[in-house]
Amino acid sequence: MTREKRWTIPIIVIVCLAGVLVLYRHSGADKPGRSFLKPAAVVRPERIVSLAPNLTEILFALGLGGKVVAVSNNCDYPAGAGEKAKVGTFWQPNTEAIIAAKPDLVVTLWFEQQKAVADTLGRIGLNVLTFRIEKIPELYAAIEKIGLAAGCEQRAKLLNGNIAGRLNALRGKFATEKKVRVMWVVQTEPLRLAGRDTFINQLIELTGGENAIAPTIQQYPPVGTEELLTCGAEVIIQSAMGTADTEQQQRAAEHFWSRFASLPAVKSKRVYVVAADCALRLGPRVPEGAETIARYLHPDLTE
Repeated sequence: MTREKRWTIPIIVIVCLAGVLVLYRHSGADKPGRSFLKPAAVVRPERIVSLAPNLTEILFALGLGGKVVAVSNNCDYPAGAGEKAKVGTFWQPNTEAIIAAKPDLVVTLWFEQQKAVADTLGRIGLNVLTFRIEKIPELYAAIEKIGLAAGCEQRAKLLNGNIAGRLNALRGKFATEKKVRVMWVVQTEPLRLAGRDTFINQLIELTGGENAIAPTIQQYPPVGTEELLTCGAEVIIQSAMGTADTEQQQRAAEHFWSRFASLPAVKSKRVYVVAADCALRLGPRVPEGAETIARYLHPDLTE
């Protein structure tokens, strides 16, 4: 796999974790999280375009799948999302294709490439919501705001309640258990891990774990061999790369980590590859991802 391909999936995962939702009416100011909504914005949009996988999942979970007319190429869940018209990739949305879809609402994430598209769409008068979703509370805020914009506030409230209930149940189940030291790998070449100021860290902590890596300035820091060997990781969880065979990736991960035989996780053969779309996509399937992590951390308690 080329270096470019190695970077693609982890970065998509990281950026898909992006977002506090802030709504703004169309103004000339360049503000993070800005959205463009007409003064009399459509309350019940009939034609929605989504530019990010987690936003598409939110729309479908709110019962709005039938109104989604187009998505980015990276939107692959649920099954119906793959059947929608495509308007470019996650990194390079096609402005002309979006306009051609005749949307009355476009939902995007806040990062450079999508921001530029959102600004263009807003200037020509389209309704655009832009989200930055980096932590679980921001996911709840995004669901609430989409529900408000689409006229399905009650469904949004129920969805948030379901997600929160399942996560709180996991947190309570493992609250008194001994913390398991976890190292979460988002990339191996070069080695890059999930730090403590991340959504991933939230999942680790609510499932009864603690990050084996000390606090860092970067959210996803590169880590050297010395720090790696002294972190005391009892479990290593590695994000799967794309849609390649997970079992094959599991074998490759075990081979890679065998060179660090002194790590407790390697000694006890507790190295796991997890599908990134479920565990790392900050959307309605977060509880499923958390439950998967819990099984890795506490196999005796989750059988």
